[in-house]
Amino acid sequence: MDKKRLDYYKKKLATRRDELVRGIARTEQEGREADEDPTVDLGDKAANSYTKEFLFGQTHNDRSLLALVDNALARIKDGTYGECNSCHEELQQKRLEAVPWTRYCITCQEKTEQGQL
Repeated sequence: MDKKRLDYYKKKLATRRDELVRGIARTEQEGREADEDPTVDLGDKAANSYTKEFLFGQTHNDRSLLALVDNALARIKDGTYGECNSCHEELQQKRLEAVPWTRYCITCQEKTEQGQL
């Protein structure tokens, strides 16, 4: 992959990383604020509990994606970005554009999802 394209993906990943970090911080703050609500009503407590559980799930998903983005940035540094982790073929441009943190080509991703890889 040429340097210009690599820099493009590095910026794209860095921007996504910043968005995720801000989103995680905001979600954690909202979860803390739901804890501070001094409601005594059982219905309100149930609603707050549901909200906290929802926010926890959201944070978990964002943290998982953040790990993938960080991994992609590390691959840029070590020179393996744009290459499938399994078959070591070059990833298609369309795939990287859609999912710049991807680790696998479409064929290997399908095998992974089916438990064959």
